[in-house]
Amino acid sequence: MQVRTSTLVWSAAGLLAVGTATGLSAPAFLQPATAPAAVTAAGDAIHAAATPESIPQMTAPNYRAIVARNQAAVVGITTAGPMNTASTQQFGFGNPNDGNDNPLSQFFQRGQVPRIPHHMTHAQGSGFLISSDGLVLTNAHVVDGAKEVTVKLSDHREFKAKVLGADRSSDIAVLKIEGHDFASVRLGDSDQLGVGDYVLAIGEPFGLEETATAGIVSAKGRSLPGDGYVPFIQTDAAVNPGNSGGPLFDANGAVVGINAQIYTNSGGYQGVSFAIPINLAVQIKDQIVKTGKVVHSRLGVEVQTLDQSLADSFKLKSPSGALVAKVVPDSAAAQAGLKAGDVILKYNGTPILDAGQLSARVGVTAPGEKVSLEVWRDGKALSLTATIGNAAQAASADESDGAAAPARLGLSLRPLNEEERQQAGVPGGLVVEDAQGRAADAGIQPGDVVLSADGTALHSVAQLREMVQKHGKQIALLIQRGEARLFVPVPLG
Repeated sequence: MQVRTSTLVWSAAGLLAVGTATGLSAPAFLQPATAPAAVTAAGDAIHAAATPESIPQMTAPNYRAIVARNQAAVVGITTAGPMNTASTQQFGFGNPNDGNDNPLSQFFQRGQVPRIPHHMTHAQGSGFLISSDGLVLTNAHVVDGAKEVTVKLSDHREFKAKVLGADRSSDIAVLKIEGHDFASVRLGDSDQLGVGDYVLAIGEPFGLEETATAGIVSAKGRSLPGDGYVPFIQTDAAVNPGNSGGPLFDANGAVVGINAQIYTNSGGYQGVSFAIPINLAVQIKDQIVKTGKVVHSRLGVEVQTLDQSLADSFKLKSPSGALVAKVVPDSAAAQAGLKAGDVILKYNGTPILDAGQLSARVGVTAPGEKVSLEVWRDGKALSLTATIGNAAQAASADESDGAAAPARLGLSLRPLNEEERQQAGVPGGLVVEDAQGRAADAGIQPGDVVLSADGTALHSVAQLREMVQKHGKQIALLIQRGEARLFVPVPLG
């Protein structure tokens, strides 16, 4: 199985319109039989006694009205940039045939294998206008590496767009086109969504303009490998390559998400799609518009999800929470008093079910904000307070004191755990948690596995740190993304 971002594969989706038929009646031989009044009354009484509480009926949304109101604000995005020499198939780490019973462990990361640029290529995605003066929201991966970005409106007008900023961690980008009086969408509240709520996606799958597909919210707060920062909305609305960056509407016609990824082993829609919550997207947008960049938060722990055996070992009633495997020195977690072996049960009063949920909560917290942590330690609960740190400042401090020379590369790394090694089919390596600066420019992405440096197999961050410190101009990293491997030269300056 693989997760793909919705770009560059073929399939189709259609416009879904819902209405009701009126003014028709069935012929007599199709009419329901009428039971005697006494029998009917007795049956109603039995049914009432057997039914505990009726579920309120909901009418289907007026999809036609939602499309009519918003289609002018949904745009197609075409980009031109350096073409990679090999295919545009998207890869991630994990083996789709490894027999793992957990489907979430088989997700593939988005993006293309980095290659040496040869010539220009074009790609397509979707987006939507959020203001009348031309602000457009889309996915960062839609415009990643683009030299030219063109926005096409539903009336076929085209505008050259300026990328105000793109944040790879959240996969959000903000574009600007010149003009005024543009149609724009109404933003909703993704926190108010519930599982089972109706949703509607509009976009340009495979370049098919103004395509609408509908479904329901299948789950909330999904954490995907390599994307723990984003608490995805899972839906069964048909999302295909080219839908990336398009809006996800609720039943009231307000945008509640940005369509970003699909779960697939065929390259097309298979009933599981993922959208970035609009509340998170707005936070990222506000930072980009104000400063042109995004500041991320850092608690400073490495955590893992509990299973029943671990829960029993720590005398927990259920396998819920995030088990702290490591606390980074001088981090927010260390200053708050967290220790390896603690289990974080709640974050600011919100129960934490697994490690991914903790990452998502930290990700949407502003640096400098104080948060409460409920922690399980030595068989009892205790409360701690942490002041969330700034990830960028932490990286700068590491680089300045030489403690984390990989910062010269622009990489945040950690060793693969046993499960990840099995999934990737490698004896060791370092997984990329974040890529910025020189490494990002070279094409390395979060989720990549760094197997070796200059031909030497890597097993620890300290080993890579030592090698980087001894190098002058550049270092050649062997990365694995899915089943593909490639040496990537990264300049050190």
